[in-house]
Order: sequence, then structure tokens, then C-alpha cells
Amino acid sequence: MNRRDFLSLTGCGCCGLILPNCSSVPITGRSQLSIVPESMVISQANAFYKDVKAKSKLITDKDKIDPIITIGSRMERAIRHYFKSKNQKDPTENFEWEYILIDDPKTINAWCAHGGKIAIYTGILEITKDEHGLAFLMGHEMAHAVARHVMERMSAALALNVGTLAADLALGGLIGRTRNTVGQTTGMDIMQIGILNPFSRHQESEADYLGLIFSSLSGYELYGAIQFQERMLEKKKVKEPEFLSTHPSDNTRINNMRNLIPRVKIEYPKIQNL
Repeated sequence: MNRRDFLSLTGCGCCGLILPNCSSVPITGRSQLSIVPESMVISQANAFYKDVKAKSKLITDKDKIDPIITIGSRMERAIRHYFKSKNQKDPTENFEWEYILIDDPKTINAWCAHGGKIAIYTGILEITKDEHGLAFLMGHEMAHAVARHVMERMSAALALNVGTLAADLALGGLIGRTRNTVGQTTGMDIMQIGILNPFSRHQESEADYLGLIFSSLSGYELYGAIQFQERMLEKKKVKEPEFLSTHPSDNTRINNMRNLIPRVKIEYPKIQNL
């Protein structure tokens, strides 16, 4: 059994053992485990976002924050329009979108807390460069929320812990001993490297795909995503082996996007009059 089959089997298996609540990712249709209530995740995300805002140096200059709000608002409308046009439930209907720009040139990062709370650090703006690179970055982060990736990770972690504990008890502690031995010998967690990291990389690839879709629906140039990722690759001084990372390598992401872009342009054309 390969890793993907294992994740699928344990995911749906735990749905039956813990709470029969398997859902699917919007657009991609991938089955996902959904044990943790969305209301709880949004509440936690809002509290976290409020804390970040209180502790960070926020940029309020309209010339700097308005381009972010403009792209985000355009994508909000594109997402709502897309699901309405397909007569599908809008996964963002309970979101309260908000955008902040954090003055931190050393941090090359952006994120979207579940519920639509987006933070962008000034350090990444030198890599996005233009509106097309910024649109892909924001589309990618918004995709994590639309796809309920945080809920899925929390649910998967819970299911994995319960499943591992049950299996370990049945095997007389063999899993725990093996995990400890490997950890002490190599400094690596076999669960992290063998299951959690590949799972996270799959989510990141899915967010890249959805991010391209949201960019296309919103009318941005998709090859800006590749240029953004190429600049990200140039910026990195240390290239971490992919199997140790929670993200696919930049080269993997670039190749995937090159293959996806022609199809995305055809299947998800720009929505007019946004």
C-alpha cells in the first residue's frame, strides 16, 4: 500500500471510528477528514489574528495596503460568483475577510487564518514584485481557507494519534519503541517524515492549483505565479530536501504549475465585470 492509499484509508476509516464526517474539498473534489467543528476553528483563528494585529507593526499607508485589499476583494467576488454559477454551496459564505500588511522586511511569508483573515509581511513583497505575483500568493493563501486545510490537519492529527495509540496498544508498544529508537538515532520523527510532511505537501500542491484557479477567475496573468516561485527559489540560501519539508520543492512547484496553467486558463477563464 502506498502512502496516498494509506492516508485515504486511515482518513475515511477514522471517519467511521470517530465521527462519520468525511467531506470533500471544493473544486478538486478530494475527500478529506473533517472531525473538528468549523466554528471552533474560526473562533480560534479570529483570536489568533487579533493577537497578531495587537503585537505587530501594521502598515496603514493606503498606497501600500490598497493593492492588497483590491486583489483580495476581487478574488472574494470571483470565488462567490464561481460557486453561485455552479449552483454549489459557497465555502466562504461565513467568512469575514480582512487584510493586514505587517512591517517586517525580514519575514518572507503570508498566511490566511481560517475564516478569511489574511496577513502579508513586507519581506515577501520584494518577491511578488507585481500584482500578478501578489495575486497568486494571495490566491494560494485564500485556497488554504477555502479548502479547509487547517480543519483537515487538525482532524488528521487527532485521527492519527488515536489510531497510532490503538495500534501501539495492540502491538505491545512496538510503534512507540520504534519511533523513539529512530528519533534518538537520526533525530527524525518517522511519523512526521513518513505521514505528516507528505500530507502537508499534498495540501500545498492543492493550494497552488486552487490559487491558480482563483487568479485566473480574477483576471490575473498566471505565469506571474511561475515568476514568483522562481524568485522564491533564487532567494533561498539553503535548499532543504523535499522529504524533510512541509512544502514541495520550488522546482516541483514550478514544474507542476507549468503543466497546470494551460488547462486552468481554459477551464477557469476570467469572470467578466467583477
